[in-house]
Amino acid sequence: MSDEESAAVEEREGAIKEVDVELYAVLGQATMLVSQLLKIGRGAIIELDQRTSDPVEIQVNQQLIAYGEIVTVDDKLGVTITDVVKKPFG
Repeated sequence: MSDEESAAVEEREGAIKEVDVELYAVLGQATMLVSQLLKIGRGAIIELDQRTSDPVEIQVNQQLIAYGEIVTVDDKLGVTITDVVKKPFG
């Protein structure tokens, strides 16, 4: 690869690294009827399909990229990454 081609690749990679993506920490899922959904209100509890000891899925564009555990950081929630998926976008 020539120096010119290498510079072009570096420039493209630099541009890609500056793109914002939305990251989601998925605590679990639940399925319910619309009639049940319409009845929920303040204080309602929706039971999820995961236990408190289960890892949280970290997703980007609905693609699993890692697993983690919920932590608190000052007065906010955070996620500690415990495992990274080897080829998330392959």
